[in-house]
Amino acid sequence: MTEQTGIGRWITGFEEIAEISRSGEPLHSDAEIDGWLEERKRNQQVEIRMISLEECAPWYYDGDEGTIRNTQGSFFRIGGVETEDPDGTVLAQPMILQPEIGYLGIVCRKIRGVWHFLMQAKTEPGNINYVQISPTIQATKSNFTRRHGGKEPPYLELFLKMRREDILVDQIQSEQSSRFLGKRNRNVIIRTEEEIPELPSHRWMTLSQIRECMKRDNLVNMDTRTVLSCIPYVFMMDSVSGYVPEFARSMRAIRHEDMTEIYLRMNNYKMFRAPAVRRVPLLSLRDWVMDGNRFRHREDYPFEVVFCGLNIEGREVNRWNQPLFAARGEAVFGLICRERGGRWEVLVSIKPEPGCFDAAELGPSVQEEYGTAGRRDSVGGAFFRALERRENVLVDVVLSEEGGRFYHEQNRNVIVRAEDVPHDPEKYVWVTLGSLNAMTQINNCLNIQLRNLLMLFSIHSSRMTEEKDI
Repeated sequence: MTEQTGIGRWITGFEEIAEISRSGEPLHSDAEIDGWLEERKRNQQVEIRMISLEECAPWYYDGDEGTIRNTQGSFFRIGGVETEDPDGTVLAQPMILQPEIGYLGIVCRKIRGVWHFLMQAKTEPGNINYVQISPTIQATKSNFTRRHGGKEPPYLELFLKMRREDILVDQIQSEQSSRFLGKRNRNVIIRTEEEIPELPSHRWMTLSQIRECMKRDNLVNMDTRTVLSCIPYVFMMDSVSGYVPEFARSMRAIRHEDMTEIYLRMNNYKMFRAPAVRRVPLLSLRDWVMDGNRFRHREDYPFEVVFCGLNIEGREVNRWNQPLFAARGEAVFGLICRERGGRWEVLVSIKPEPGCFDAAELGPSVQEEYGTAGRRDSVGGAFFRALERRENVLVDVVLSEEGGRFYHEQNRNVIVRAEDVPHDPEKYVWVTLGSLNAMTQINNCLNIQLRNLLMLFSIHSSRMTEEKDI
């Protein structure tokens, strides 16, 4: 058979990636993966001290800019942001300012006839359990251009030289828009036929193994979840058999009415109701004060800013200081689903957030930060009643946010099944999994909370039949 190149090889690539979810003998057993993770934790020396801003050199408050920054101007800044709704309501809070686009990249390869992903046991200063399963590479532009003076991240060259025909996913997607102002990362999965050696920090894992790990609290990090959520299942289902029937039928169902309804609601919001966003000096934020070793709200808020002295062996830089955003409690991200005609649909929301790159994105049914339970609408009320009664709860797992900027932030991710939920049609839309997966192939449509929940939906789908994998 003649070797295919160009578009022919690209199409074949999508047919081949459909096999990624199939079961098979992994290179490393589950017990070996657990042993590797435990060894990385045992051998990882981590020291974190809470310090004051004055002790957090080279970080300081720049009165001219009105931001907390470091002397090199690299990494990120923390500035003040105010949003004002058309009705005059003003929200004021600190936000992370990091406009550069970083890599969240995973390499995959067929080993012994089974697709494997090269995953990293990465330590981040804010991780609640220090070591979590991360992408092959997880690096800001400051990291891989070595502006911090550290070592080049391993496997970087695979992404710098990637070819079109080897790309399975290449999407620029948002991060947490409640904390970052317009921050996006490049989510990438590339295939390779090269024999790539495993470093002690990396192991080849199957998608089935990663999903099994995702059932355990705080083990698979946010960056892994967002990259894998971008796998274009919607392009695979017509030519591939063996998938869970409900999942496959749902992915084939890309409805024009879903798209038009979503864009109608989204664009109406952006055109007529989007708030004005303005940068302000951090220390001028109303009701925010510097209190000892933290910058906090006078009353109550989902997060505060803390300052940390860090010592972590094995990273590009071993010892440094930096600020982190610390959650003050656990958030809940929830997805309500239903079955219609043998296809799964989920209830999504038009979700504006102060840091959205374009005012609003699609979010989950429920996105409730700590301390905001008093703002529940009819959808939130129905969701939490079902959760309290444990009625049709399909997925319930605690997972961490990204530990490079957030300190000990873990959130409860829940999927419940509910047929009839009263909702505001201007804010909520029922949509098929196929339509959402198609929209994931477009930059900045689905927020990171929704993308992570859609990745978790595959865990539920695998429980619907005796097959282990989607």
